[in-house]
Amino acid sequence: MVTQAQSPNIYLLVPIALMAALLGTAVIRGPNLVSPAGMGAAIIVAAPLILATYSLMVLAVAGRGTIDLAVGPLLAFINVVVVKLSTSGILISPIATFIVALGLGMLYQLAFALVVIYVRVQPIIVSLSGFLALTGINLVILKRPGGTAPSFMQDWGLGTTIFSPVLLILVLATAGWYLFTATTFYSNLKMTGYDERAAWTSGVKTEVVRIGAHLIAGVYVGLGAICYTALISSGDPTQGQNMTLTAVTALVLGGVALSGGRGGATGALLGAVTLWLIGYVLATFNFGAIQAFITQMIYGLILVASLLLTLLVPLIGRYISFVSPWSAFLVLGFVVIGIMLQVSTIGNYNEAGNLLVQQPLADRYFLVEPARTVDEGLAMTRVQVFALLTCVAAICFTVVARLMGSKAEKRRMGLFQYLFILSLLLALFIVIAFRPESAV
Repeated sequence: MVTQAQSPNIYLLVPIALMAALLGTAVIRGPNLVSPAGMGAAIIVAAPLILATYSLMVLAVAGRGTIDLAVGPLLAFINVVVVKLSTSGILISPIATFIVALGLGMLYQLAFALVVIYVRVQPIIVSLSGFLALTGINLVILKRPGGTAPSFMQDWGLGTTIFSPVLLILVLATAGWYLFTATTFYSNLKMTGYDERAAWTSGVKTEVVRIGAHLIAGVYVGLGAICYTALISSGDPTQGQNMTLTAVTALVLGGVALSGGRGGATGALLGAVTLWLIGYVLATFNFGAIQAFITQMIYGLILVASLLLTLLVPLIGRYISFVSPWSAFLVLGFVVIGIMLQVSTIGNYNEAGNLLVQQPLADRYFLVEPARTVDEGLAMTRVQVFALLTCVAAICFTVVARLMGSKAEKRRMGLFQYLFILSLLLALFIVIAFRPESAV
């Protein structure tokens, strides 16, 4: 009897399910999230955390338990240096700004790698030393939050639209990682992280691989610092500690193995977005003076629970091997996007939403009964019809193509699943872009 192979991405089930639950809750609790301004602001706020998590992910894949605890202070260091140079009139050009930001990140990570490889100091000691040193240096450079970001960056953090330079940076950073996974260097990186001795005996230059991983991590930190500078339009030397804690929590929540050899941008992205959603949902509640304490406590509880679930998921996966993480992602994604479409078009029901605005959340968002229209029958706008037909066509195309696949046993996300997700996102963006003003 042939046993069905367990999906290598089974660890993604936890962040996928958690993100779906949080996103549905966030949309219901804060309907303004489903709007061009809401999504644009969400992207800008979450981008620094996502890129910082990418940086930690690269180092974690490289093995040796390399977790750079200085990722937050390093991001803040690049931020205050860029702002200081900009305020002094030295740094004006966008190209020069990117060169300085990425260069500082790469130089620090290069020094980190050289100390670990050739001086043979444990990575945790080097990262902790960097954390303490950079925290003090940031306060020397900029004693208090202030300064001015480069002029070309002033409009980046407005968040009035979905499409912005910050989104472009985030997309290019994510796409760059997936292009990197197609190279031989990535295979050597995973082999080094999984078993460094075996990789070395196989002819892999492990020192070069580790230095390359640190340089890539430095690039991601530099991009995160640019996005953070655009977010606050100034310098802040005090935010490094919180960024480190949140990024490490997102890394663990995304299923990246701290022992090395396993992880990717998908898990890091899911973990970072989930952590941002937790903060967003908690912000919709009023805990008074203990708001910050409750947030930090929940972050800590999630970190512990994620570690426990990471250990249990392989065991549970033996009994649910028929459930692919990507199948769960598609099903839950379809449900969540349905909720978002309902929330974004709520103004089309019951006289442009004038009646529903005063009703409880359960009645407003079809949790008790479906939304009703004034006219008899089901009245749908052209945008809703287009979104519905797009989703139905994408589902049919995906199912038929999946059945015709010659390698059905290959449990990985293929081209058709990507097309399906892209169709859903495009339909959602179109609905939000044509959202009537009365739907707010």
